[in-house]
Amino acid sequence: MAGFETLAVHAGQPPDPATGAVVPAIHLASTFAQSAVGRHQGYEYSRSGNPTRHALEACVAALEGASHGSAFSSGLAAEDATLRLLDPGDHVIVGDNVYGGTHRLLAQIHQRAGLHFTPAALDDPAAVEAAWRPETRLVWIETPSNPMMRIADIAALASVAHRRGGLLVVDNTFATPYLQQPLALGADVVVHSTTKYLGGHSDVVGGFVATNDAQVGERIAFLQNAAGAVPGPFDCYLTLRGIKTLAVRMDRQCANASAVAAMLAAHPAVAAVHYPGLPGHPGHAVAAAQMRAFGGMVSFTVRGGEEAALAVAGATRVFTLAESLGAVESLIEHPHRMTHASVAGSELAVDPALVRLSVGVETLTDLLTDLQGALAAGS
Repeated sequence: MAGFETLAVHAGQPPDPATGAVVPAIHLASTFAQSAVGRHQGYEYSRSGNPTRHALEACVAALEGASHGSAFSSGLAAEDATLRLLDPGDHVIVGDNVYGGTHRLLAQIHQRAGLHFTPAALDDPAAVEAAWRPETRLVWIETPSNPMMRIADIAALASVAHRRGGLLVVDNTFATPYLQQPLALGADVVVHSTTKYLGGHSDVVGGFVATNDAQVGERIAFLQNAAGAVPGPFDCYLTLRGIKTLAVRMDRQCANASAVAAMLAAHPAVAAVHYPGLPGHPGHAVAAAQMRAFGGMVSFTVRGGEEAALAVAGATRVFTLAESLGAVESLIEHPHRMTHASVAGSELAVDPALVRLSVGVETLTDLLTDLQGALAAGS
């Protein structure tokens, strides 16, 4: 079997047989000619299938070790399709530290349609056991979680879910398939916001669902077509282009993030650092066992509370104050007021003193100097 980096460059993307082009064509056509009614060359209408999208789907599925993969117009569209595997009255156990958009999707859309959910501390398998109900059908985890970088033991939670007849879904956005292979660890479904590390350049929005369960894969593909939340061919091309450098970008981002976390852990203005690569992180041992490296995301709480955190977030010059993550440029944000504002006042509310970093590929000394200056400004 080819190595990860080879698959990232070549999977689903053979040279074009007609021209020899080494880059997949951007097929902008919305419809495709048929030689007779029902007789076509594999494509009828671009919502139902597009050659550029199929190249992306083959590539990401190969990276995740999946037999089925479906691309979506956003990460939340991919999550929405996955939750539509369930029926009204079904119950979901979700991490008590998840992306605010995931909680909003559950609480304000799917709950109104009859789905029930319970937040739980998924870094403790016993918490899943305690939250399980007779109607529980799915466990939804992020690992590392957003924004506290908590680590869930994928294999252990898969065992709990399967023993009780449920599915385990892993949002692998933070880790990417380069650092973590949830399906190989027992997960049933993997979801991504391809906007983040897979695209990697802050220039495209997308999502993905991968699985080795044929029934699940076929249902997701049906939902992709029936609901129509598909990415355009140019978006698929941009994501494929980004994936080619995923491994080399992640190596640099992991190295930079590790050094940033170590600096923050020693800084007097910082109360706590949340990064699974630090030996004192409660999930360090599990992360070391199930991840290739510890990722490019770091969060930390600032002494002085919310005002100090806001001052730090607004004082950087190399780190850009912006939402999103995973691209080549470093980003800084205030989760309480930005990415997780939708959970304010709920049981998932984020500490207002928390700052989240997406560490990019810039020169490390520039990143460290920038953060040190910002911390001084916030003190």
